[in-house]
Amino acid sequence: MWEKCPTIKKTRTQRTVKVSAFWESLGLGGTIFVLVYCTAGISGGHINPAVTFGMFLARKMSLPRAILYMVAQCVGAICRCALVKSFQKPYYNSLGGGANVVSEGFSKRTGLYAEIIGTLVLVYTVFSATDPKRNARDSHVPVLAPLPIGFAVFIVHLATIPITGTGINPARSLGAAVILDTEVSWADQWIFWVGPMVGAAIAAFYYQFVLRGTAVKALGSFTSSRYV
Repeated sequence: MWEKCPTIKKTRTQRTVKVSAFWESLGLGGTIFVLVYCTAGISGGHINPAVTFGMFLARKMSLPRAILYMVAQCVGAICRCALVKSFQKPYYNSLGGGANVVSEGFSKRTGLYAEIIGTLVLVYTVFSATDPKRNARDSHVPVLAPLPIGFAVFIVHLATIPITGTGINPARSLGAAVILDTEVSWADQWIFWVGPMVGAAIAAFYYQFVLRGTAVKALGSFTSSRYV
């Protein structure tokens, strides 16, 4: 009798979605933690074009290297999606290939804001966790750096999965769109590039030029040198 009650069915469905989002977020956060930890000594843990773009804007990376990293990240994402599809093609197609789209009930503006804010949180965490001044002061920071980054990914996914499925990584969004290659997968693709890049730029500007005062220090150095 109770199984036929629409309210109970709806409640159970909502609860299932919430539980699924939690475990999905936890799994992705843990995966990022492992990937960053394993690749930090090779490439600095760059697996996201938005993070690379932020580091470039903060003058922590040269333009040629940033471009090469972004190309490698996009190619890797496409290969990863192709590999997953080759193993689970029926499920891959039926579940939409993991392509990012703005969910029903949300406007494209809301989706864009969610991507901007989510990426801002992630990139700001990366800057904070890898700050050389903190590394010099606290010896444990370099070892634990991947942990807050993975946790940031976990939190951002919890907040934005219901809105956009969580992009915050343009390479991941591009790889899914290229392999699925449907009108739906490409419809909102611009949001998952513009949003993360804008969020990364805001995080880089705030952390490097406001919080750390790089621009003020440079201006002060230039002014003092005029009177030497």
